[in-house]
Parts: sequence; structure tokens; C-alpha cells
Amino acid sequence: MKQLVTLSVNGKSYEVAIEPRQSLLQVLREALYLTGTKEGCSEGECGACTVILDGKPVDSCLIFGLEAEGCDITTIEGLGSDESLHPVQRAFIEHGGAQCGFCTPGMILAAKALLEQTPNPSEEEIRWGLSGNLCRCTGYVKIVEAIQAAAQQS
Repeated sequence: MKQLVTLSVNGKSYEVAIEPRQSLLQVLREALYLTGTKEGCSEGECGACTVILDGKPVDSCLIFGLEAEGCDITTIEGLGSDESLHPVQRAFIEHGGAQCGFCTPGMILAAKALLEQTPNPSEEEIRWGLSGNLCRCTGYVKIVEAIQAAAQQS
């Protein structure tokens, strides 16, 4: 039986009817059509579904949609715009931080959360901050470089 909830996503309020066992990932993609959040493993291992929930990066596949009511949710669609990219997005482009792009939304959101907590992180802190996000295409060097560059822009 569906329940009506109000979710705050990217600064907008949405009222949606969701199943109690529906993950936040499913709600974002299927009910709100915010498909930038990717479904990878559905087990909290890859980080492709990372969103920022009340300022912290989380795997949206592990959170029930009902649990997110009253929380502030940011997805990749909530960062920047076509006219004005977020500094982390711009740095990923300028420094080749993306290859296939599947992990990129989660990486960018994890990096954004990291930079808000630690504005000038060391390489070790960056790697630790990304430890929940897997990339199968890169060796992470360009991703780390992009985050270092974004830290310098802030």
C-alpha cells in the first residue's frame, strides 16, 4: 500500500506516493524522473547512487524513500546548471575526471560533500572521501586531480 510523503529534493518540494519498501534511489529515478542518480549494485558497494542527504553523502539504494521525508536531498541535477557548472563539475571536465560517466554523478556528489567538510583536503583525504565510490574505467588519478583543482577554486 502506497504512502504519501513530501520530499525536499534539490530545493523543491515533491509530494509522492511510494511503496514502504521502495528505496530512495527508486523514488528519485522512477517517481521524480531524476535519472542522474545511477543504479549500480543496489547493495551499497559501488557509490553510483550517491546523493547528499542532510549534508552527508549516502548510497540512496540503502535508504528507504520513507526515511528521507523531512530531509534535504541533493542529486546531481541539483548542482550547477548548463550555464553555470558547480566547481567540482567544471573540474571533472577540465581534468578528465570522467570516462564512461556512469560513476561520475556519485563521485561529484561525494567530492562536493568532502570539500564542504574539508575545504583543502590532502590526496589521502580525497581518496578516503571517495572510498565508497567505485570507478571501473579510471585509475582515480584524474578524479583526484579534479577534486584538488576544485578545492583550489573554492
